[in-house]
Amino acid sequence: MKFLFLALMAALCNFSVMSQNVNEMIDELKSEYAPDKRTAVWDVQAEEHYEAWLLKGEVDKPEYKQIILDRLDSEKLKYVDSIKVLGCGWGMVKLSVASLRAEGRHAAEMVSQAIMGMPVKLLEPAGEWYKVQTPDDYISFVPANSLALKSEKELAEWRKAKRMIVTVGNTVLLSQPGSGETVSDLVLGNILEYKGKKGNWLHVATPDGREGYVNSNQMEDFEKWSKQAFDADVIINTAKGMTGSGYLWGGTSTKLTDCSGLVKVSYFANAIILQRDASQQALTGLRINAADWKESAKKGDLLFWGTKSGRVTHVGLYIGDGRYIHCSGQVKFNNLDSSAPDFLDTPFLSISRIDGCMGSFGIIPVRDHEWYFEKK
Repeated sequence: MKFLFLALMAALCNFSVMSQNVNEMIDELKSEYAPDKRTAVWDVQAEEHYEAWLLKGEVDKPEYKQIILDRLDSEKLKYVDSIKVLGCGWGMVKLSVASLRAEGRHAAEMVSQAIMGMPVKLLEPAGEWYKVQTPDDYISFVPANSLALKSEKELAEWRKAKRMIVTVGNTVLLSQPGSGETVSDLVLGNILEYKGKKGNWLHVATPDGREGYVNSNQMEDFEKWSKQAFDADVIINTAKGMTGSGYLWGGTSTKLTDCSGLVKVSYFANAIILQRDASQQALTGLRINAADWKESAKKGDLLFWGTKSGRVTHVGLYIGDGRYIHCSGQVKFNNLDSSAPDFLDTPFLSISRIDGCMGSFGIIPVRDHEWYFEKK
């Protein structure tokens, strides 16, 4: 009897150790492939299930699930796969600007924004909200009534359609050419479907089918726009166009921005999708030492500040001659030169160069994003 008890205790002890090892293995894979919960869902656990391991939880990409299964196969471990891959269709933002929140409620923190014509992946419904993923992989919640729901077929047709993009900071969609009622306000980067032209006015439609007119000098053919080369002047001039506008935590549109939102909006004007937050942007592009700014910084580089411990908390755009533009309280100019009257004494941490790094981690040309264009 004593022998059986000891054997049982040993088996339970071995299982406990093995269970810990399997879950540690899954966590190690998560650290390697999906370390940032802002851009990835990887919530998977392993539990004993007779003579196998029951894998439970959810991920946002099928490749994450396959990575886990491949690893268990390589270790010759038996398992029962109950991992859920999130995804319930597609949506397209139908408002000029939609608020994205940390939770599915209006009182939750606004973490970002999405603009008209932006396709979003629906991860799962959450009452009157959807948990979504934007083209930069950022995960958040958006009210269902801010979206036009799209099937895979409808999204594919939209990718092939002739579309126009707003290229000015703010304008309106009118019910008649040059007159009539306002159908919707519009901001820089809004994408609408082309329906025709009347004189100098483009006939376009929103993602939810509302039609109206926009002056042709305020829009450009989306496909042509997406093929533009890197142009620091486009980026800097976009930021300068918002000089004096206020700070909004989570803002990523020409209405109002936060610091990383200003950078993101300015680069999108040059058809480049950057990561959402400053701490994410700091991990992209060609890294340059902050101390080398006089010799190495170029117009359009991202400048990062933060704490003495090295945590990134702020980002701005380098203009040249020591000057930069950023959003801190408002969109304004300051200087890296400590002798300049507009110098700000905040720990300057690093510089990231986006130019020359297209297609690398966290830097996606719109023309290469398969949510906007058919995969080549």
